[in-house]
Amino acid sequence: MCGIVAYLGRKAAQPILVEGLKRLEYRGYDSAGIALLRNGGLCIKKTCGRISALEQVLEGPRGLDTLGIGHTRWATHGPPNTVNAHPHVDGTGKIAVVHNGIIENYNTLKTWLQSEGVAFQSETDTEVISNLIGYLYCHGESAERCNGQHLFEWAVQQALQRLHGTFGLAILCSDFPDTLIGAKRGSPLILGVGNDEYILASDAAAIVEHTTRAIYLADNEMVLIGSEGFHTKTINNVVVAKDLKEIEFSLDQIELGGFEHHMLKEIFEQPQSLSMCLGGRIDKQCGKIKLGGIADHLRELTQAKHIIFTACGTAFHAGLVGEFLLEHLARIPAETEYASEFRYRNPIIGDDTIVVAISQSGETADTLAAVEQAKERGARVLGIVNVVGSSIARATDAGIYLHVGPEIGVASTKAFTAQVAVLSMLAIELGRRRHISSDDAARYIDELSQIPEKISTILDQSSHIREIAAANIDRENWLFLGRGFNYPVALEGALKLKEISYIHAEGLPAAEMKHGPIALIADGMPAVFIATAGPQYDKIMGNIEEVRARGGKIIVVATEGDDEIRRHADHLITIPEAPELLQPMLAVVPLQLLAYHAAVLRGHDVDKPRNLAKSVTVE
Repeated sequence: MCGIVAYLGRKAAQPILVEGLKRLEYRGYDSAGIALLRNGGLCIKKTCGRISALEQVLEGPRGLDTLGIGHTRWATHGPPNTVNAHPHVDGTGKIAVVHNGIIENYNTLKTWLQSEGVAFQSETDTEVISNLIGYLYCHGESAERCNGQHLFEWAVQQALQRLHGTFGLAILCSDFPDTLIGAKRGSPLILGVGNDEYILASDAAAIVEHTTRAIYLADNEMVLIGSEGFHTKTINNVVVAKDLKEIEFSLDQIELGGFEHHMLKEIFEQPQSLSMCLGGRIDKQCGKIKLGGIADHLRELTQAKHIIFTACGTAFHAGLVGEFLLEHLARIPAETEYASEFRYRNPIIGDDTIVVAISQSGETADTLAAVEQAKERGARVLGIVNVVGSSIARATDAGIYLHVGPEIGVASTKAFTAQVAVLSMLAIELGRRRHISSDDAARYIDELSQIPEKISTILDQSSHIREIAAANIDRENWLFLGRGFNYPVALEGALKLKEISYIHAEGLPAAEMKHGPIALIADGMPAVFIATAGPQYDKIMGNIEEVRARGGKIIVVATEGDDEIRRHADHLITIPEAPELLQPMLAVVPLQLLAYHAAVLRGHDVDKPRNLAKSVTVE
């Protein structure tokens, strides 16, 4: 959940570290710090708060400081303060560590180290790592007896073998002024390889300004970087060959580009990002879908008796839409499970069960653990992720990339619509092979190809939606209600409002309102209905009247040309006509804008909402 960046090269390290941390700040922003190798020792600066607070305590960059590590924190062990901020050093002050992840046996290790006379300054699990490395470094074997390794490398390997849990690490030792070590288990870590310079980071966003060539470390691998180059091995000292890969996005894609916030930019990017997602996969002429990433598994998918989607947060809501799509079009029994629950259950997985993991980052810890459990039980496991080379992409048997470019805003927007688009394509193709006619498949494909353009017309209503938000932001409790394919959209709309505006919101199937939640409705309480054209339109109109009769404020997302519904709505937002099963990609856009404008009007930092981080890589 935290962001780490490290630099070794010929340039001043400090500006590169600070800029890298700014690009990683969406991963955590409770505190920040850097460690530089300076005059034979470590110069460490850290502070509570955001990167801007760190900049205020930094001295001017020095050209000789060409090696350093940095960190931006999302707090787990210990509150956000300067003492708990990274980097953490060992007792000698020679070894510094930045860490993304959680060490599960830190308490046991800490107790043992304290019994050996090692003192601790912070409440973090990370300080165990620096002190363990430092202890082994001071009490370890001589260099000649460390398997040909220098003592620093040996101490790091020995320490990593003792750690239980997850980590992405960057490590320095002042006795080795031209050596940087990185290691990974369960948390992302990428090495950017430039011209005589190296950048180690949690995310390619911190690398792409300097180089587009990178290697992606796998679990239990480490990289040793020096002035002569780098080499990779396992933490058990087995040499591993890694191929350089091209980072698939440009610097322009992670800049604001004139927008006030990344979230707003990403909402407005959806016509383009969906077009990229659909591009090359829709064959309108032949009425077929081409999903190359899972081509070898299409027969198995077609014959599947049971499909389980597993995901967290926004991706879970996309999975619910996928469940409805598969059952409607392909008549395959499907269910959607929270990955955080699935991994601890005893799920029934038969020989004909396929598990599909959905994650924007491809690093979501709970989803990755669910993947591993499904594989252990013999299931075929597929992935739907956005980040190429991510842990879930590597762990699954095959998968489909979203191809929507980087998503920086913590509240996911364009990834959700792309996830639903991918699930729509999968359901249409499996439906064509199993249940629906070729003509129906061709019609759905044609309708799907029009979704990006239709989203553009919804975005034109942004100012109108801002007015609706302004009229209701003083209310602290909202309901979001939908039926059928738009029930998951109601869940997603409520989540977006909670995430960034801090307004309590509840998403429900509209018919369930009568079974308890209707007791919450009081005079002026906003109730957002997705009441688009479809077989349940008359039913949801009845639900609207039930809320109106109790004094609720009615906000309706309806289909263009629906004049009847205007009489029932206090506020109306329209979306273009589309088949019911494709409506979620349209209906969600006004709700994204509603949440965005509500948060801005309430004075909140939209891209960095409190207590949240973009990629949840810890349990």
